[in-house]
Amino acid sequence: MRIGLLGTGPWADMAHAPALRRHDGLEFVGVWGRRPAAAEELADRHGTRAYDDVDALLADVEAVAVALPPGVQAELAVRAARAGCHLLLDKPLAATVPQGRAVVEAVREAGVASVVFLTTRFQSETEAWITEQSASDGWFTARAQWLGAVFTGDSPFAASPWRREKGALWDVGPHALSVLLPVLGDARRVAAAAQGPGDTVHLVLDHAGGASSALTLSLTAPPAAAGAAVELRGRTGVTLLPETTEGPVPALLRAVDALLAAARDGRPHPCDAAFGLRITEVLAEAEARLRDGR
Repeated sequence: MRIGLLGTGPWADMAHAPALRRHDGLEFVGVWGRRPAAAEELADRHGTRAYDDVDALLADVEAVAVALPPGVQAELAVRAARAGCHLLLDKPLAATVPQGRAVVEAVREAGVASVVFLTTRFQSETEAWITEQSASDGWFTARAQWLGAVFTGDSPFAASPWRREKGALWDVGPHALSVLLPVLGDARRVAAAAQGPGDTVHLVLDHAGGASSALTLSLTAPPAAAGAAVELRGRTGVTLLPETTEGPVPALLRAVDALLAAARDGRPHPCDAAFGLRITEVLAEAEARLRDGR
């Protein structure tokens, strides 16, 4: 499959471009970015071509991978779907619910495949754990902590304007929700939300499966306290999300596998644009509650 990359930032350079170059089922055709000089540099590093015109790239490929801020991603995803391109998207799907709905509608109308890359869902150990827990019932409660040190440590994402604006809720919130929703069921409501230090937020979700979950999300944790953890408690006891040292590139290679399978078979992947939209809806509800002080 001929694929292009939209985006030239650190995530595009360290994750997307290496995965697209390495996957045996892809031809990495080229890169487009909002900064032409950055596109040239990234293309040179990864042995491909830089495009000045995004529509020219869309015309030359069958699929695109997107590594751009959520608002920009949503706009270009609609454009790419209408051009007949399958979509390998990043989280969050969009910055607003209407943007997310537009992506889902464009995917449906064009009949293209979509996969939203949620790292934990495509790492081998954690993916197997989520699948195993999803097959069980009787969960009573869950606790998730996704604590990053993006704004307190030496992170290449510290200067990201959208992360500065949207904070941990929108950056690491999708990761936590991507684990909890398939195991506990959809979130019927955000029962509580409270602001914490820096961009830290605390959420409590009521799930369709009858369980509740408590989430703590932050990008301003002390570096020594950073990390992710999920604990489930229920009829079968207590289980923890396994730790993994697997980096983003192997996980992205499996996400590409999922996109190729969905394009070939026509069956939506569990992490498709519709799932990305549902996560966006939950995040928007939590954001509204934080804004209203409820």
